[in-house]
Amino acid sequence: MKKEITFPIRINKFLAYNNFCTRREADEIISAGRVKINKRLAILGDKVQDGDNVTIDKNIRRLKELVYLAFNKPRGVVTHSPQEGEKSIETILKYPQKVFPVGRLDKDSYGLIILTNDGRVTDRLLNPDYEHEKEYIVSVDRNITPGFIKNMAEGVILDDGYKTKVAQVKKIDDLTFSIVLTEGKRRQIRRMCEKLERRVLDLRRERIMNIRLGKIKSKEFRKIDGEELKEFLKSIGIEKSFI
Repeated sequence: MKKEITFPIRINKFLAYNNFCTRREADEIISAGRVKINKRLAILGDKVQDGDNVTIDKNIRRLKELVYLAFNKPRGVVTHSPQEGEKSIETILKYPQKVFPVGRLDKDSYGLIILTNDGRVTDRLLNPDYEHEKEYIVSVDRNITPGFIKNMAEGVILDDGYKTKVAQVKKIDDLTFSIVLTEGKRRQIRRMCEKLERRVLDLRRERIMNIRLGKIKSKEFRKIDGEELKEFLKSIGIEKSFI
């Protein structure tokens, strides 16, 4: 789902809409004198008209290596902004480049989270309008009935009055089920279960779109690359990694 460009448009937004980089990164390369509009050096605040020729220094690709990681977040670790005494992904991850988590996985849950330094990914992956799939394996404290599966799949009205979107739900055993969501409200699965008189005992994220947790051990990661990365980027509307 690619946004239509309405001209005139600021040069940093133009580069972002064309999946070259984020607006902040665009400001940096414009300030560095690496972008031209109709052969004229662009400056911050310039606007692009329909039909303008925008060119970027071919050597810009060497400025930043884009990294994509599949990480197995352990239980008890927060995704962002740790409070006193808490551990975050940043404190336990040993990686030579600065990367950030895309989205959240609550402290009591564990499993797959994607880490990257590509700011283009965030909105494309988290915006519920795009309906990207995320799959979880969940264990609860009471038997799973056909009615429970039906209600979880058709949508549950949460404590704030929001009704969750239709989901794919399958029973695995008496106390365990899988659920595929296309949205990510705060502690959504736990709140859904509570409304249906179940308490979550274990919650693991297994998949984000085509990226799977697989055999990644707790606190460890693997690089997302090759055809897997190409499919992932294409599915969120980013067909190439330019920077």
